[in-house]
Amino acid sequence: MDFISLGIIDIIDIIITALLAYQVYKLIRGTAAMNIFIGIILVYFLWLVCRTLKMELLSLIIGQVIGVGVIALIVVFQPEIRRFLLLLGFRSQSKFSLSRLFIHPRKNIESLHTIDEVILAARKMSDSKIGALIVFAQKSPLDDYVRTGDIIAAYVNSRLIESIFFKNNPLHDGAIIIRNERIVAARCVLPSTNKTDIPAHYGMRHRAAIGMSEETDAVVIVVSEETGAISYAENGEIKYNISSAELRTLLIEK
Repeated sequence: MDFISLGIIDIIDIIITALLAYQVYKLIRGTAAMNIFIGIILVYFLWLVCRTLKMELLSLIIGQVIGVGVIALIVVFQPEIRRFLLLLGFRSQSKFSLSRLFIHPRKNIESLHTIDEVILAARKMSDSKIGALIVFAQKSPLDDYVRTGDIIAAYVNSRLIESIFFKNNPLHDGAIIIRNERIVAARCVLPSTNKTDIPAHYGMRHRAAIGMSEETDAVVIVVSEETGAISYAENGEIKYNISSAELRTLLIEK
């Protein structure tokens, strides 16, 4: 009896395939695309069974459906494919950037002063239950999202942040984007996530924070207007109701 032999290339092939499958799962988890993906897997396994049992007619029909369906899948999964390519690009850029090889990388996304000012503002707004949406740009400059708001270009200050999100301020509706120690713009429009498994107590700010972290490499801070809870979103995931100390640790470690 012959046994299956596995070489180094086979092992690498399996590992890479598993990693890609896991990344795809993370991207479509909790979205309507997950049900479509499961349906595709079931159809594919049905096709394999038909081929194994030599059911020629059914195999031919399902094979044609699969062949034509590739184009349809590109259309259906366009948002997920786009997010996957963006994520791949951001991660490869952060890991293999020449500047990281020859220049000592910055430890933080912003200076400690900027981080402390944001945390102070978030804590005060949390106590007063003032809703807020704060975006920290990283590798991506987020120019497309900056253009949706009003340019400010002011140094980060806790009092300024509080005044922007004050309910009677015309700039309070939307997000502020922080880049290079400055509040670049306010009243910015962020993309909302397509996930369907979002908890009911998450508001539109939380959905926008998750969506922004899915579409870009930015990290987003949310202050809930209803509960005052502070949340942190990154890579499509959100940490809900964290303390100021936890928030500071998350930002410093970026």
